[in-house]
Amino acid sequence: MEAKPIGRSRIPGKRLEACLLKMIIAFKFFQALQFPNVGGPPVQHFPRMEIEIEGFCVTGSRHHRFGGDLVADLWDVDCSEEAGGYYVSRDPRLFVLLETRARPEAVFTMSEIGGRTLPDCGVRAMHFIPAGMEMRTRLTAMQGLRHLDLHFDAGTLARRLGNRFDPAVLNEPRFMLNDDRLNQIAALLAAELSADNPLHDLYGDGLVNALLVGLLGLRPDEARPRSKLADWQVRQVTGYIADHAAKRIPLEELAALLGLSASYFSHAFKASTGLSPQQWQMNHRIDRIKDELKNPAIPITAIAAQAGFADTAHFSRSFRRITGMTPSGWRTVNGGSD
Repeated sequence: MEAKPIGRSRIPGKRLEACLLKMIIAFKFFQALQFPNVGGPPVQHFPRMEIEIEGFCVTGSRHHRFGGDLVADLWDVDCSEEAGGYYVSRDPRLFVLLETRARPEAVFTMSEIGGRTLPDCGVRAMHFIPAGMEMRTRLTAMQGLRHLDLHFDAGTLARRLGNRFDPAVLNEPRFMLNDDRLNQIAALLAAELSADNPLHDLYGDGLVNALLVGLLGLRPDEARPRSKLADWQVRQVTGYIADHAAKRIPLEELAALLGLSASYFSHAFKASTGLSPQQWQMNHRIDRIKDELKNPAIPITAIAAQAGFADTAHFSRSFRRITGMTPSGWRTVNGGSD
């Protein structure tokens, strides 16, 4: 909606001075704000910004920390006839312009100091600004703004985004991004931040993740087929397990039979048999134990000891996990007796 033309006295001097003081106090307080860190000391709020502004009056603000690596700020501001500022942050950030109130002749420019100038920034768009990039804004005849700022902790962002995240992408600025899907996500996040009764943090955190994935263009990891062992290798390993069924064979020992690393061998064995080496060993031991259990003359305690279990309780838990029955119950069902 277009506002009626106004003069340069839109924000009178005394009110503007009070608004600027309010904004500076809010910003200083927010910079110093500490957030609880479950299981540890308070965490200093990390948006570390240096700003110099004029002609803005904060009319509303909401702030929320998502995990330990991202903070979202929602700002509503009134603007004088001429307004602007200087901004530089030690952390990468995303500036999202959500709404504007302006006269038809309004001008909003953003300039990278020592670099490009963006002349038409008074439209709904996103701007990704790397850490350390100095920016200046100049607004004329803009009456008010609502914008969302996301501040990232680059050092821990990889934990949020996974292996496909390349930290180098945070060094490349992206201006005037206008994607319908990302705009909708940003609007939902802003609505959640401004809600009097917000939902669980999982909702906001999910919106943040979706926005980051879309912004950085991350794709899912490509599934790589696991290499398999040759048939002769499987026979050699399973034969060795059968010959030494009474003991627990370390993974490294089995891998050494084939001259492979323990990690590669473990994945290749499972790709070949459907079971991990440890599961194969345990199943083989249980199969041999079943033959012993059919003989009621052999006490279960003796069978457990002969099979290499530390005690009867351990043997009983392992047997039940694989067969669904206790050793004594299996013995009864299969023709033996206690």
